[in-house]
Amino acid sequence: MKASAVLRSLQVLLAARRAPFIWGPPGVGKSSVVRQLADLSQLALKDIRVLLHDPVDFKGLPHLSDGQTKWAIPDFLPREGSGILFLDELNAAPVLVQAACYQLILDRKLGDYMLPDGWAVVAAGNRESDRSVATRMPTALRNRFVHLDFEVDRIEWKEWAFTNSIRDEVICFIDFREELLHQFDRDANAFPSPRSWEFVSDILNGNPSPSIEHELIEGAVGKAAATEFVAFLHTFRNLPNIDALLLNPETEPLPAKADGQYAVACALSRRASESNFDRVSRYLDRMPPEFGVLCVTDAIRRNPEVKHTAAFTRWATRNHDVLN
Repeated sequence: MKASAVLRSLQVLLAARRAPFIWGPPGVGKSSVVRQLADLSQLALKDIRVLLHDPVDFKGLPHLSDGQTKWAIPDFLPREGSGILFLDELNAAPVLVQAACYQLILDRKLGDYMLPDGWAVVAAGNRESDRSVATRMPTALRNRFVHLDFEVDRIEWKEWAFTNSIRDEVICFIDFREELLHQFDRDANAFPSPRSWEFVSDILNGNPSPSIEHELIEGAVGKAAATEFVAFLHTFRNLPNIDALLLNPETEPLPAKADGQYAVACALSRRASESNFDRVSRYLDRMPPEFGVLCVTDAIRRNPEVKHTAAFTRWATRNHDVLN
């Protein structure tokens, strides 16, 4: 399931009061979609990393009260209100810790503790095949969940990246090398993933010295992806003057290579507006049509008003065969 389908499914299960388990490799955004669910539903979110707990942490420590043994309810379990109790990395926990969650997930209780009616349980974890920290989930626990498989989608990641201030260089590179958005390598210290590309964006925001920039990026996404990205970054940083392109859209030279054309299309999408889209479209008419579609699609995402200009209508008419 793509992230949007997972989110819609979570909303259905939230209403049905059934607990979902989101499966997916490391770094694809499982936790992010749960946070998005909480934000959209205007619910509190309690993020519990189950791996960090012992079985007794869920039931609570025993104590004597009026000659009877009772259990002290742990403070991380909600007592009132409404929200989402997110059991992250559940299947990374030892079997006994997972077993401690049986009753909580199906019956919404732990001994004398009852999960308030306004709270829902959501869980997530990595697949056993990923060889990340994972313990085979007992059958009885698996049967208590509705299981959702998370998959990475470039278009949906790109929508997220636009709204989360991911650097344009990173977004453009993923357009250029889509397969490097997520390339899981269970034996590598670092590999490309939506999470690690966010790290790269943060690294670039820190303006690292050229002497360490490549090594920092390699430390986030691995050697092969870093080598390609740094080469693309060099192209991006040496683009033709965009102001000159907009002043002379019919005469300024076109980049000779595909990576340069991707970079120019991305840069133009950032600068496109209602007032200059006619000039943008005239330059795009000289490029291969796939770059024009890329630029215009991104320009509309950034500034929807572009779509209401006469220049956009003319461009869309000229390129209707590509758009369809």
